[in-house]
Amino acid sequence: MFDQIISLENLFSAWREFKKGKESKLDVQAFALNPENQIYKLHNELKNNCYRHSDYTTFYVTDPKLRTINKALVLDRVLHHAIFRVIEAVFEKKFIFDSYSSRKEKGTHKAVHRLRYFAWKLSKNNTRTVWVLKCDIRKFFDSVDHDILLNLIEKVIQEKDLIALLEEIIESFNTNQLKNEPRRGIPLGNLTSQLFSNVYLNALDQFVKRNLKEKYYIRYADDFVILSTDVKHLEKLIPTLAHFLKKELRLQLHSDKIVLRKFSQGIDFLGYVVFPYHIILRTKTKKRMLRKIRAKKYLLSGSEEDQQSFKQMVQSYLGILSHCRGAEIKKEIDKIIDS
Repeated sequence: MFDQIISLENLFSAWREFKKGKESKLDVQAFALNPENQIYKLHNELKNNCYRHSDYTTFYVTDPKLRTINKALVLDRVLHHAIFRVIEAVFEKKFIFDSYSSRKEKGTHKAVHRLRYFAWKLSKNNTRTVWVLKCDIRKFFDSVDHDILLNLIEKVIQEKDLIALLEEIIESFNTNQLKNEPRRGIPLGNLTSQLFSNVYLNALDQFVKRNLKEKYYIRYADDFVILSTDVKHLEKLIPTLAHFLKKELRLQLHSDKIVLRKFSQGIDFLGYVVFPYHIILRTKTKKRMLRKIRAKKYLLSGSEEDQQSFKQMVQSYLGILSHCRGAEIKKEIDKIIDS
């Protein structure tokens, strides 16, 4: 796999995939002036085992909560794509079906509909009470332990050169500033981090499915739910899950985000609120959506590029609304567009 990753064919394919939708970015434009020389240079560094990952540029985004994004240089990000293209399929075979983040044919909408499907199945067409335990892992991306992550990777991949390359990428970022303490954290800006997060939390998935024998379990990134008709059973799971996460993965459940409630009351999950007979958009998500459309409309110029960008934003939001009861919100969007 290492030879496949560093091949010129794979590196150039990774570059072509990486630049899609990013042509307006200044760093991508600069790289695009002479990509051949840089990719040949990267290939030789990898071949001679002298590649070193660059430092990161840090910036912040609100989506809706404030998140720290750490962005590597374009050359490193092209390499992330090259790695992902080759090793994704190897790990994909190890993942459970009901893990929905950063995987082909998965995503938030399928996770939400799977939750509703599970609830209906358990409730026997809404004739029994179903309880949902919803949990969140505290500062997950900042807390990933490098040694544990590498150990999990080495259970699947044995190639020394590839392990060394993955270690270089993992060790290029560290959120733990204390000396003699384990290095931690994976950056949100790396494509490889999406795969690493699934590798890391696959240990939790396997524990829940194989050891706890929970049939009705869904995970998206660091959010997960477990469904049952027995509320006492779900209550007992909370300390068990917390102990496993702390002992095996050095992670913590977010105590303020543990929710246990009846499905009939509505389950707030991945931007939607799921009820037995319908799905609605979370109020905060709705308000943020309308606010962004108004702001974009207000700043809209007459340029074709601006108009196209606005249309794409609206279509994206209409796509989100297609998965829930959204007729009234669509009317509000139409009013903003027509105003």
